[in-house]
Amino acid sequence: MGIIKLVVAFEDEAVQEARSLIDQVQQADAVNRHNLLELVERMLIYKFSSYTRQELEAMFGLTEWRQTRFYQEVQQETKLATKLEAIPRLLKEGLSFEQIARVLELDIEVVLQAVQKLE
Repeated sequence: MGIIKLVVAFEDEAVQEARSLIDQVQQADAVNRHNLLELVERMLIYKFSSYTRQELEAMFGLTEWRQTRFYQEVQQETKLATKLEAIPRLLKEGLSFEQIARVLELDIEVVLQAVQKLE
């Protein structure tokens, strides 16, 4: 199977195998295409972990990247991490837990858990 070849191949061969897989995925029906593309993209991230997302997009012509569940989950996690990093500064400014939750658009429980981890 192409996925296995992609994972175990040396980089040059893996690039060719990935391009071939992406071409095959693009020809699949819409329902399967999304899931297959997500699988191939996860394998690419694993195989080419030293490359940036932009480099992978350019290398493989991945235009649907932002529509994958993986990309969206990473974005959500990044946004949450950024909000959690702001909590100590907002506490120092004198905001209450409730105000912080409202300003950062977080559940109060998330703010309280973050504060507990700071202690």
